This record gives sequence, C-alpha cells and structure tokens, in this order.
Amino acid sequence: MQNPAAGDVSRSRIAEFLRHLGPEVRAKLQVDDGLITGADMLVSLCYTLMDADSSQPWQDRCAAVFDEFTSGEAEAGLKYILTKLQDTDEAISWITAFKGLNYQAFAVRLLGAAGTRRFRNAWKEDAAVVGLAIRRGLRGLMPFAVAWGDAIGVMTENQRKAVTKTDIFGLEIMKGLVQLDEAFGKKFLSTLPMQLTIATADDLAAWRPDDLPEITASIRHRVVESSVKRLERENSRLVRKLRGAKDALKHSEDGISQAANSLVEVIDRILREAFSKDEALAWVEANLPNEPDLTHTNKDGKTLPTKRAEALCFFYRGRPTAREATEYDDGQGPALFEDVFARVFVATRDRLEKIKHADRGTPEERDQLVSLMTGLEGALMLGLFVSQIGHLPDSQLEGARA
Repeated sequence: MQNPAAGDVSRSRIAEFLRHLGPEVRAKLQVDDGLITGADMLVSLCYTLMDADSSQPWQDRCAAVFDEFTSGEAEAGLKYILTKLQDTDEAISWITAFKGLNYQAFAVRLLGAAGTRRFRNAWKEDAAVVGLAIRRGLRGLMPFAVAWGDAIGVMTENQRKAVTKTDIFGLEIMKGLVQLDEAFGKKFLSTLPMQLTIATADDLAAWRPDDLPEITASIRHRVVESSVKRLERENSRLVRKLRGAKDALKHSEDGISQAANSLVEVIDRILREAFSKDEALAWVEANLPNEPDLTHTNKDGKTLPTKRAEALCFFYRGRPTAREATEYDDGQGPALFEDVFARVFVATRDRLEKIKHADRGTPEERDQLVSLMTGLEGALMLGLFVSQIGHLPDSQLEGARA
C-alpha cells in the first residue's frame, strides 16, 4: 500500500506521522505495524461511513477501504481493531499510559518537543474523527429506541410477561442513550479539535436528559418516515391507507372511528397480502408446531392460523425459525423481536377494534389512537428492518416458497 498523501483528509494522521519514524523509534514508543494499519483502517472506515454524499451502499464503500490495503495489512489491521474492541481494559490502559506524564516525558526525549506536539496533535485529530463517528452512531440508534418504546407501549403487562421473563421492557433505552451521549460529549469530544472534522452544528449540539421529550418527539418523525418507506416497498396502497387514517383523525368529525377502521384494515391487509391463511398455517406447522395460541378451529371444524400466527409468518417472511441456542435464548419458539412485533400487531388490532365500536369521540380515545398509531409505525419500522437482517434475498425466498 502506498503511503497516504499529505492533505488526504480521509486517512489517519497518526498513521501518517508514525510511518515517517524509523522502526527503532516506533518500537521504543511501543507502536507496531498493526497499530499503524489499524488506525489507518479505522479512520478511513469512519470517514467513508459518514460520507452522506456517497450514492454507494455502505458495504461497497467499506470494501473499497479494504482494497487500499494488501491482504496481510488488512488482516493485521482488522485483528488489531477487533482486539482493542474486545479487550476494552487493554485499550483504556494503553490510552491512559499514552496520556500519562511519564510517556509524554519519554516522547519528548525521543522525538523532541516539536515532534511530540505533532504526535499528540495527530492523535487528537484521529480521535476527533472516531469520536464524531461514535456520536453519530449513538444518535443513529435513537430512532430504533423510540420505535421500540412506542411499539412495546402498546402491549399490556401480561402480554410483556408472555414474551420473556427478562425485564428488557423496563429498560429506559432512550434516556440511557441521551445520558451516554451527554457524558461522551463532555468527557471526550470537548477535549478534541472537532472543528477539524466534518462535524455539523447538530453533531456538536448537546443532548440533555431534561430535553428527552423534545428529542423523542423530533426523532419520532424520522421513525414515521422510515416505517412509511419500508411499508411502501411492501405495498404502496397500504401507505395511502395509513395516511388516510391520519387525515381522518385530523379533519373528520367521525375521525376516531374512521381512523381506527383504516388502521385495522391496514394490519389485516398487510398480513393477508403477505401470506394466505393456508401458507401461514403450513408455516406454523413446519416451524412452531408446539407454540400455543397460533391456531384455532372455526365453526366448520377447519383449523386456521390466529392473527398472531399470521403476524409471526409475516415478520419471519415465511423463513424458518430455527436458530442456535444461546445464554439468553434456548432456541425454541419464536425469537424475541419477531415475537414482540407480532404481539404488538395483535394487541394494536384488538384495541383498535374496541375503539372502532365504542367510539365516543373523547380526547382520551384520540390519545389512545395516536399512541396505537405510533406503536404500529414503530413495530413496522423495526419489524421490517429486523426481518431483512441476515436472511435470504427476496429472489431466493420466492424460490424457497415455490
């Protein structure tokens, strides 16, 4: 790999500085080739993932970064990065030692005052780039946290207990992210030359726990946009139905009943148009034959899938439920997230049916409907996202279903 040219803002400053030192000097500074390549790869990856102007998928951009290194360099760099990520105690110890007075004094004797200053400034510039990527990553999680909170807010206490005995639903994820973001900004970003990065005013604006309601309300708009985009890829007519429910709630005198009816139809059509009842039943029998509450018998004695079964089949995209057992998951029954999203669909539909038939037009009913709508949108955003991760492409899926 060729050395990065001076002025290349997408490469590591510390790597550029260290490459100009002799091997003996680097050894005395406790710097090896893995650190240099790892720093260069990490900073380059941060830059490429933060490039909002690129039209390339993020996977292709990351692959282009790795292509700039030989296979040996890429392996050494990745090994170094992963080692530091896995062993945080070692990483903290190294950073603490680097910032310590003894190491600084040693560096001055070895590099001189000017060299040490360039060394320190290069490290800070790289740290600022990585810090910005971390902050954007933290804030990028917030829409998922808001969607999760809205979705599980639809479920009753008994419905939550039916999913898992672990109190994951009691975790204040949104508050925790804001607190972490605030601490990260105060203790880390404030000490770095963020003006040398591509940070925007929004990136550097502080988030405070006291502002959580405003932050959540702002991010909820992004959740709505994301759920609409994902649903539009599934069926554009359903998007119009969802928008119609919102318009009815805003403008119609009978808006609550109309909106509730439209949302019930959205849920039913999502499930019906994804898989037929026969397909959903066959999927249950093949994947979850011992799971309760997934089938029922009608008055004619025919076995049919329940709404929960249809919702599970939809979020699994008709794929197998089999998975390896872990410390937190015995591998039996539906997986946690798919189970939550399916139950949210059922709980939302049941409550909408009650509102539809008992519409009194009260402010309380309107608030309930808005809450159910945001919960449905949250479940759609997360459910459709999760169902796409680690699964077969739709083209292969269609072949499997055939």
